[in-house]
Amino acid sequence: MSETAMPPVVPAEEWAAARAELLVAEKEATRTLDRIAAQRRRLPMVRFGEYTFAAADGPVTLLELFGEHRQLALYQFMDAGPDAFCPGCTGFTKNVVNLTGLAGNDVAWATVSDMPIEQMAGYWKQMGWEHIPFASSAGTTFSADCGVGGGFLLSMFLRDGDNVFRTYTTGQRGVDRLLFSTNVSDLAAYGRQQDWEDSPAGWPQTPTYG
Repeated sequence: MSETAMPPVVPAEEWAAARAELLVAEKEATRTLDRIAAQRRRLPMVRFGEYTFAAADGPVTLLELFGEHRQLALYQFMDAGPDAFCPGCTGFTKNVVNLTGLAGNDVAWATVSDMPIEQMAGYWKQMGWEHIPFASSAGTTFSADCGVGGGFLLSMFLRDGDNVFRTYTTGQRGVDRLLFSTNVSDLAAYGRQQDWEDSPAGWPQTPTYG
């Protein structure tokens, strides 16, 4: 017998009724997210300057990170110092598995950090992230100009010829909701099992960052 609390066991009809009630709320949340996405697509944009980063193969510009695409999703990985790596950024980057779907929507992906390029390259190799383009913004004003403030941020950029514009940014829970692992975990009975969640008494929970 498990000592961990579990959901109550009910007849199938009672479960179906509870599920149907939840579905109403889920559909309303979906419609709300659709409205937010429509509003997001109507945001204005701000022009960004020219930046040159350090990449494993040499200098690379912000414009070059677009590759052949017109849009760029750029994740700024927190610089935690010479001997440490942000666990939250690491967890997020582990979820960046396949970029072909983004490419199909004309979106490139890149990760930039104020970490030295040697530190980034070593970590990328250690983690098996060779499929994720990366560059170091150390020594530039890029992080400050983006308003990262020593943290992490996801920015969306659009190019028009050689001109680059930022159209959207999100951080904190806005980045969190993009994760495959957490979104699927949210569907499970115990959720993410983190101590900030509103769960029934007895549900297994641990500190979010250990």
